[in-house]
Amino acid sequence: MTRQVTLFIFVLSLGFVLGQISYTIPEEMAKGSLIGNIAHDLGLQIKRLTSGKARIFTRDGDGYVELSREKGVLIVKERIDREALCKQTTPCALHFQIILENPIEFYSIAVQIEDINDNAPTFEKEELKFEISESANVGATFALERAADLDVGINDLKSYTLKPTDNFALKINNNAGVNKNVEMVLQKPLDREKQEQINLVLTAIDGGEPQTSGTMLIVIT
Repeated sequence: MTRQVTLFIFVLSLGFVLGQISYTIPEEMAKGSLIGNIAHDLGLQIKRLTSGKARIFTRDGDGYVELSREKGVLIVKERIDREALCKQTTPCALHFQIILENPIEFYSIAVQIEDINDNAPTFEKEELKFEISESANVGATFALERAADLDVGINDLKSYTLKPTDNFALKINNNAGVNKNVEMVLQKPLDREKQEQINLVLTAIDGGEPQTSGTMLIVIT
């Protein structure tokens, strides 16, 4: 912290101008999409951007955002995939500086990347098999595989359904929802003579708009 404060005072003593601004955009915007009018928002004239050779500086590279000096705007240089950039971490943001010369000025810019519902819940396996004795007691539980969703927040995994419900019901442990164990519970005795195999479909549903889902087949012999 001491080094940061010292650097800040030294920069001011050299006449550098500091500013900070933040934008929020959804992920997956098309290449060339407008992020913001940086000249207007920082109170700079476009001719100052060109004469000062304004440029973007970032330690992580400038592959996602481009500065148009002639128009005074920031645009999307490459389509941004929030999941590839930040995985499950929130908030997700790009941080960089805009630097001008003669006199030297720099401005800190943050571009917050909002999640969109571009990933459906998925199961690691397409099919899960059980061999259950017809003498199994009502109330017996069987652990099921949980689904995974790369999206975050409201777009993340929200609920499960299990159909049909003739013999088994779905149970999600505690009130933890999708982050806890998912089980099916035997509700009705099994009769092999009447039905030798039961096929169920476990569906995982997210909270996005529109909702997306993933399924897994459960085969009970």
